[in-house]
Amino acid sequence: MRTKVVIIGGGPSGLLLSKLLSLEGIDNIVLEKQSREYVIGRVRAGVLENGTIEMLRLAGVSDRLEKEGFQHNGIFLSFRNHGFRIDLKGLTDKNVTVYGQTEITKDLYDSIEKENGIIINNAKDVLPHEINSKNPFVTFKKDGLEKKITCDFIAGCDGYYGISRSIIPKEVINTYERVYPFGWLGILSETPPVSEELIYANHGNGFALASMRNKNLSRYYIQTKLEDNIDNWSDIKFWEELKKRLPSNVADTIITGPSIEKSIAPLRSFVCEPMSWKKLYLVGDAAHIVPPTGAKGLNLAVSDVYYLYNAMKNFYLLDTTDDLKMYSTRALSRVWKSIRFSWWMTTTFHKFPEQSSFDQRIQDSELEYLENSIASQTVLSENYVGLPF
Repeated sequence: MRTKVVIIGGGPSGLLLSKLLSLEGIDNIVLEKQSREYVIGRVRAGVLENGTIEMLRLAGVSDRLEKEGFQHNGIFLSFRNHGFRIDLKGLTDKNVTVYGQTEITKDLYDSIEKENGIIINNAKDVLPHEINSKNPFVTFKKDGLEKKITCDFIAGCDGYYGISRSIIPKEVINTYERVYPFGWLGILSETPPVSEELIYANHGNGFALASMRNKNLSRYYIQTKLEDNIDNWSDIKFWEELKKRLPSNVADTIITGPSIEKSIAPLRSFVCEPMSWKKLYLVGDAAHIVPPTGAKGLNLAVSDVYYLYNAMKNFYLLDTTDDLKMYSTRALSRVWKSIRFSWWMTTTFHKFPEQSSFDQRIQDSELEYLENSIASQTVLSENYVGLPF
């Protein structure tokens, strides 16, 4: 087989890149190691920046999002049993939209398949070859048979544990990482959300987050020990702990119910540089990870797609490699700003294992200053709604 771009990874970033390239007449093939059902079934966050929505509009997959998504004009922050609101819309003239990543993936799959795009699911042992040549290629196994696709470029959209990043020589790549000493225990419940906007809570027992998927589906998180086990957390125990960490006036109104999904996720900050080598370009979690505190993971992947899509479009339509050469530099500039913001949100709201009473008072003072400073709220808001591409 021969195509112009092979995209490794059929998550939202790989599918979005595929759809955008196809709209420009740039042939591409998506290779995904899992089944379509598995990919669509993964539960992920869904707080979308304006820039992400614009990219989905450009791809022609925003109709359902705009009908079913929930626009949030603010967020609530709490500490010492007290909460206050950040007016995102008033401070930036922008908002965020809650629409599940699962739904985005469904929309992209449906659109690509409708337009006869090529997504090869259950592609095993995917491996890029001869990246430093005029004719790189990718091999994989499908139904027990080895296959080969020759191409011009390879986009690695295969996540943190994917094969793409490992292809870059060790002497070329630099990695930066901070692993946080706690995790997030999250549950999904078929209950009305306690608030129409997200609530971020700093508490002596640890962080808590109240969020939502729709009017009858809520997503809640509490900070736990990294080595904690999901079996230690019954639904009753979870609800009791969540209520302790949220302000009393909020906790008193929570409608509880059985969880339909429960998991513990580790938190880390990770960046690799560069995000490209020869004919290989990394996108999303293949190149960087942010803790979910700042709601940046999917949005950062979409901004990567923005830079790479435009660079490839300019290569094929304008015969210039300038933007391809600048892809890593441009993407990393935005990545590091989001890494910083997510780190700030994480260190401000979480309790660290060795945290002292002094450290807690510093967090309290940080949030008290934020509550009373429009300038500080504006900085937070600009980052939360998303920096420009």
